[in-house]
Amino acid sequence: MRNQGFPEDVFDGRPVIGICNTWSELTPCNAHLRDLSDRVKRGIWEAGGFPLEFPVMSTGESNMRPTAMLFRNLVSMDVEETLRANPIDGVVLLCGCDKTTPALIMGTASCDIPAIVVSGGPMLNGKFRGKDIGSGTDVWRFSEEVQAGTMTQQEFSEAESCMSRSAGHCMTMGTASIDTGRTALTGRTARSRTRVLLRRLAHRSRMLTGPNLCRDTASE
Repeated sequence: MRNQGFPEDVFDGRPVIGICNTWSELTPCNAHLRDLSDRVKRGIWEAGGFPLEFPVMSTGESNMRPTAMLFRNLVSMDVEETLRANPIDGVVLLCGCDKTTPALIMGTASCDIPAIVVSGGPMLNGKFRGKDIGSGTDVWRFSEEVQAGTMTQQEFSEAESCMSRSAGHCMTMGTASIDTGRTALTGRTARSRTRVLLRRLAHRSRMLTGPNLCRDTASE
């Protein structure tokens, strides 16, 4: 790893914190996680840790066929085996949708190491002709209207643009939001709706590199 330009002093026994990133341009829910990863790294360096980012398979329901759910357990195995096979003391999980969130949590739980979830959060609400529209719900209604001839393809394209106003997972109260909420109830989760606050929360994920983790790893 010295060939990546890391200075000698970072190999001094400080906690190695993995950053498990599901960023992918094929996954709209997670397409903004590359930026968040940089914020997470800054926070870990500040707290005295050694951040190392690694990719895992990213699944997005809008593009994958027949369904992204088919690959959720494969992602979980990817995470688990990566964490087990490498000298990682703790991990920050960057995820967002209802497939990557449970997959990353399941894989990490099997390894029993300190972890924190940084959720990419929901996209902004959509607005179309003065009404709220939601991803994952209205898109199907609009699709049926196009087939019924009550909505033109141009109107459908306009509604789709109005629906997709920012990065993030579905903003409706569906499984993506529920999974993020349940994660917040069961452990450490950083999540926010606005980009600025989300960047701040990502930076503060450095709480994982705290005194307890430093003490535990130093005593091993």
